Amino acid sequence: MMRIVKYPQPNEWKQLLARAATANDNVLEKVKSILEEVKKNGDKALKRFAKKWDNAELTELQVTKEEMEEAVTLVSEELKEAIQQAAKNIEKFHSRQMFKEELVETTPGIVCWRKAVPIEKVGLYIPGGNAPLFSSLLMMGIPAIIAGCRRIVLCTPPTKEGKINPAILYTASLIGIAEIYKTGGAQAIAAMAFGTESIPAVNKIFGPGNNFVTAAKQLVQQYGVAIDMPAGPSEVLVLADETANAGFAAADLLSQAEHGADSQAILVTTEEELALQVQNELQQQLSNLSRKELATPSLSNSLIIITKNFAEAIELVNEYAPEHLIINCRFADVIAEKIVNAGSVFIGAYTPEAAGDYASGTNHVLPTNGFAKAYSGLSIESFVKKISFQKISAEGLKIISSTIITMAEAEGLDAHANAIKIRSNV
Repeated sequence: MMRIVKYPQPNEWKQLLARAATANDNVLEKVKSILEEVKKNGDKALKRFAKKWDNAELTELQVTKEEMEEAVTLVSEELKEAIQQAAKNIEKFHSRQMFKEELVETTPGIVCWRKAVPIEKVGLYIPGGNAPLFSSLLMMGIPAIIAGCRRIVLCTPPTKEGKINPAILYTASLIGIAEIYKTGGAQAIAAMAFGTESIPAVNKIFGPGNNFVTAAKQLVQQYGVAIDMPAGPSEVLVLADETANAGFAAADLLSQAEHGADSQAILVTTEEELALQVQNELQQQLSNLSRKELATPSLSNSLIIITKNFAEAIELVNEYAPEHLIINCRFADVIAEKIVNAGSVFIGAYTPEAAGDYASGTNHVLPTNGFAKAYSGLSIESFVKKISFQKISAEGLKIISSTIITMAEAEGLDAHANAIKIRSNV
């Protein structure tokens, strides 16, 4: 069960809030080997890895049209309707992120502007296994489509029968992604980074995964392939006061813990009585979970922190920079204004993290491991690049020519100065 820590001093916070270590040297070496084999042997390596790790004998890597059509019949109408509603909300929220840059005349005769251009080829990775994350496909696929990416490639691991989870295929079909490949793990990241006979190389790779996937994404950046963000195990911090419902808080902590043993859940409060009530609720609710074997070790690595006052609690939250922050307090809106480091913030007793994970409309692909201090969650901007443009008339150049020449000569860059002089006869 979660350990209770009372009144830690600020100089103890860093060690107290430390996340579990991510990829170690052993993992990195194994991943390097996988990357090299895929780079060298392409599809042959992917099929070998599918047999080795997924127990799947594959003749073709790409999902066929027939498999897509079959998947539609295998998903219940109830789940289809749920996915459709979630997709509608996600599309509505993300479509408002499109923007039009203004032309700016910085000096008479000098006009500058920026243009958002879609990344041409993007790769999406969706884990399979016991928890096929079709919700993550909505979160990545919809913004990619809205942004206008020309080619969207999806990789996800097959079952031992060589199939892809029907919910993943139905979701892909619903939002308009048809290029899907049966490969998972670090080898899928390698395939999208380097390209194989079947799978095209992409410009940027998105998606969650285990330590091997995370390490692969970090390593392929050395080959000029961009990734969405640094990622580690998922995490939540619940900030609660005396008005919080202990059952709500426990349910939110468990919804994070069930992701896996390395997930982290933290409760921060000033109320010792609430801390004890949450402990009791955790025990009761945990016994009813189908994934309690995964949630239990996660809770043993998680914390309940009792602070002296709420100002200190808010400071601690910003130091931790949680992926998900739930503010279950009387003055939740006021507190939310004081949060500067978090991936996504859930305000009030009736705003659980699960809503954002699935269907409220915000994106659930978020920075973890403290990277919320510098990174944003996934958005339309993740799928575009911004190019700056400028156009200068002869008169405009004349106005700033002496400024440029003076600065260039001061830096010892005569050719820069000459590029101005030759145009302005200075």
